[in-house]
Amino acid sequence: MISLFCCRLICGMSLCWILMPRQQVTAGFFRIQHLVVLGLSVLAAMTLSAGYAPDVTTLIPAGATRGTLIAIAVTAYVGSVFWTLGRRLIGLGSILLILLLSCLAVLGSQPLITTSAGLTRTLVVVNEFSSAWLIGTAVTGMLLGHWYLTATSMSLTPLIRLNQFFLSASALRAIIAGVGLLTCPESVTDTTHFVWLTLRWLSGIAGPLVMSLLVWRILKYRNTQSATGVLFAGVILVFLGEMAATLLSNEVGHPL
Repeated sequence: MISLFCCRLICGMSLCWILMPRQQVTAGFFRIQHLVVLGLSVLAAMTLSAGYAPDVTTLIPAGATRGTLIAIAVTAYVGSVFWTLGRRLIGLGSILLILLLSCLAVLGSQPLITTSAGLTRTLVVVNEFSSAWLIGTAVTGMLLGHWYLTATSMSLTPLIRLNQFFLSASALRAIIAGVGLLTCPESVTDTTHFVWLTLRWLSGIAGPLVMSLLVWRILKYRNTQSATGVLFAGVILVFLGEMAATLLSNEVGHPL
């Protein structure tokens, strides 16, 4: 689970880097982000397959996934050097490569789950990448908010854009989770499962939606410190919600 969570985070963060207005953000931010990805990829490689049953299979073999994670770590380190030198064009290449490799790593970290009704792999894949998008927007937005403490002259446009991503990711996650709940072959009636499901919706979906709206209101007053504090709370809510969703999905054998 740790490996899967790290892979989702790397994928979501790198996608945010691609879509956000990079030219309005100082190069130092992306250098730090690459170093964060370096640590996450190493942790993911070390914990890959930990806690899985011996008969669990994944879309991509574990050996290939571990090699992919090592490649991400190397790319992140090299990319951090180029961003330190301010070589944005080459740095963009490292971002694209990290995004591509992390997509493969997400697929290789997700154990295949099936139901008696026959769960399509499409739903599993969509569920994984919508989770990655939500986690990535929350963390990247929060880290960018902290960056404004040192880069006070930066435009607010990148932070506003990331908050818009955060809002859209929360809405998308609600739709995917709703589809999973409606197509679940068995009702979630067990007390423990119901608690997880409640935590999943309140913390992982309703919470981020409210936080993104609060940040939108705060940024109208150009108060980046308060917005960062709200985003930090949003990150905690997203982590709790996504962990509860992962535990519940693995327990019932269906993406929720």
